Amino acid sequence: MPNQVSVFEFNRVIIEATADLVCAYKLNFAFYEALGDDGFDILRRTVEHIPNDIPVIGDAKRGDIGNTAKAYARSIFTSFNFDAATVNPYLGFDSVEPFIQYRDRGVFILCRTSNAGAVDFQSLRTELKGSSHPLFEIVAIKASQWNTLGNIGLVVGATYPEELKLIRANHPDILLLIPGIGTQGGALSSTVCYGVDAHGGKAIINSSRQIIYASQGKDFAQAAGRAAAELRDQINYHLATRRSE
Repeated sequence: MPNQVSVFEFNRVIIEATADLVCAYKLNFAFYEALGDDGFDILRRTVEHIPNDIPVIGDAKRGDIGNTAKAYARSIFTSFNFDAATVNPYLGFDSVEPFIQYRDRGVFILCRTSNAGAVDFQSLRTELKGSSHPLFEIVAIKASQWNTLGNIGLVVGATYPEELKLIRANHPDILLLIPGIGTQGGALSSTVCYGVDAHGGKAIINSSRQIIYASQGKDFAQAAGRAAAELRDQINYHLATRRSE
């Protein structure tokens, strides 16, 4: 972030430079929590500044026992007024259910995350009804079963294209939040090819650092706008190529 620019001011001008180019914003709670009391105020003000017609995802990766999960859900959806949240399913259904019960909010369940250490657990094979599956696939199966209100999506990283392809093939209608392109090394072409549904939708392709830190100079907002426009155009190019195949 450029020197002499406050966090909220940085967020404000980034939003204004990109609001006509994006389908959603994703705010990572950790960076605001690290700022203490000021951070929560900045987080709330940032959400309020985003146009009402653009969904805002609270990237909090919450996951705890039911009673605690209720408080986390109330915090994210009521206190901060996020439209969706990322949730860790490791504790099972009762840790996810309080989020799902907010019928007008989205719940993105961590499935196959984009980080290198994801293989430590997510690739482990386990049994489900007599068949062996990697753990991330079982998470996707369970999430689909829990999706009775139609407000569950999955987080599936662009850095694992074959797993992304598998998840989309087995769950053709579920919404995917796809991090990992750009700085983390995921390829946009395979992300679009494997991540979107049959109609070219149901995928939110996330890019953070590649856009907001496109420039460290005074032109950082304009650079972010150009980077967002370029990414949008590239996505549309790959969508058109996919349709023509």
